[in-house]
Amino acid sequence: MLKIGIVGLSQVGKTTLFRILTRAHGDLAPGRPETHVGVVHVPDPRLGRLIEMYKPKKNVYASVEYADTPGSVIDLARTGSQAQTLRETAALAHVVRAFEDDAIPAPGGSLNPRRDIESVELEFILSDLAQIEKRLERLEKDVKKQKNPALEREQEVLITCKATLEKQVPLREAGLTIEEERTIRGFTFLSLKPVLYVLNLGEKDAARAEAAEEFAREAGLKQRPHTAVAAICGKVEAELAELPDSEAAEFLASYGLRESAVERLIGASYMLLGLISFFTVGEDECRAWTIRSGSTALEAAGEIHSDIQRGFIRAEVVKYEDLIAAGGLAEARSRAQLRLEGKDYVVKDGEVVHFRHSG
Repeated sequence: MLKIGIVGLSQVGKTTLFRILTRAHGDLAPGRPETHVGVVHVPDPRLGRLIEMYKPKKNVYASVEYADTPGSVIDLARTGSQAQTLRETAALAHVVRAFEDDAIPAPGGSLNPRRDIESVELEFILSDLAQIEKRLERLEKDVKKQKNPALEREQEVLITCKATLEKQVPLREAGLTIEEERTIRGFTFLSLKPVLYVLNLGEKDAARAEAAEEFAREAGLKQRPHTAVAAICGKVEAELAELPDSEAAEFLASYGLRESAVERLIGASYMLLGLISFFTVGEDECRAWTIRSGSTALEAAGEIHSDIQRGFIRAEVVKYEDLIAAGGLAEARSRAQLRLEGKDYVVKDGEVVHFRHSG
């Protein structure tokens, strides 16, 4: 399951965002009493339409797990408290305050999204730098004792990372190769993780939530590698989370919004991480699966089960739109819209796939 950590300074709306995403259904993380985790279904009207068509015994939406750590992330980075929760995530959702409220003091005494982002980024850099320096001390002794190519390679990559961090540049901007990232993957460096900046707007700016990038430029935030931006109005979205679905659309429209915060944030997260969805359908189950863009049919089969991957023969593939228009797989097959593809076929977003396999 995709895991995303919610971070930010104090009084910026982290817990509000968590409650919006999970509709207050989060729970305490086992063994980490101050960390709340919640699982959110990925909204996808395509799966809903497939469920209507097949009326399966079971339907399974893709899911995202969000982890909300308490207090300021600066304190967390400095003390190491609950840091392991963040290290286990695929990306970070950094909540940035962009609203005025005299009753709630802003971080640093004034509203300044750019400064707040840089403050948090610096703490991640310092946390990673301390971890690297400690490891390099040990590696220096180990490399002297024995000639080990793997340790020498690790030392080389960590020295490169150290130089990057000393320039106050996060590791996600270090230009590391795939092989170099693989070498240091076990360290789960915080500044290497992709970041979705979530601007928490005031009510007067709620209608601009779908123009997050424009708002970010006006706030002086520059586009950086492996980052994306989304926006919410915590006050408005918290009210929305309390409404039944039948009233939600009308409430959103009253603020000039087409999508909820959940839809915007998960959509932005998928784009940031290069993720897509494919579907499997049938009378027993209709299900959405999450894979990386560019994944082959063989890799997609492995996402379902290793046995299917090992016994892979062919993938039967049809576009979602074609299947809906045909009304079923049999008719899509008769229209020659159902294709047989091999293990190297690259699965596209929204395709419906049935895997033929042995065993």
